[in-house]
Amino acid sequence: PKYPRRIGVATSAYGAAVADIKQITARRFPAAELVIAPTVVQGDGAPESIARSIEQLDKMGLDVLLVGRGGGSMEDLWAFNTETVINAVYTCKTPIISAVGHETDFTITDFVADMRAPTPSAAAELAVPDREEELRRIAQLESIVSRALRSLLERENQRLGRLFLIHMWRWRRIERGRE
Repeated sequence: PKYPRRIGVATSAYGAAVADIKQITARRFPAAELVIAPTVVQGDGAPESIARSIEQLDKMGLDVLLVGRGGGSMEDLWAFNTETVINAVYTCKTPIISAVGHETDFTITDFVADMRAPTPSAAAELAVPDREEELRRIAQLESIVSRALRSLLERENQRLGRLFLIHMWRWRRIERGRE
């Protein structure tokens, strides 16, 4: 969605990824609320933890989900290649942005998600609009509408002036006819 109000984040509650997502979202679109689902993202139990977080967030009526973690070795990212996580992403009704690893890292989750971001920071940027850019766009639209209204009012004012002159001319003719 263009203006998400509530964004779910399935990642480690203490990693750099969640800190980056919070910082970028607050800067770009502070109106968005982040709902963090603390998730184990590597090692034993990670696939189940990721899938559980996705399922819980999906039930909350959020606008979009960010699922992922920062970079690491292929072994560190392996949970995002498991059938458990892939099924959770695939069956999720809420749009998902996969945010696993760094630029060159790819997992199967990237190909099942609705969108892939090269990093968690990029996922936050994809999820929310840039407030400053939106304000500039609104100011530009306001200027266009203002100019259009001024032009319309000017045309109508000229039209009223012409109508007034026509009516005055007719009125004088009528008065002359009565003299």
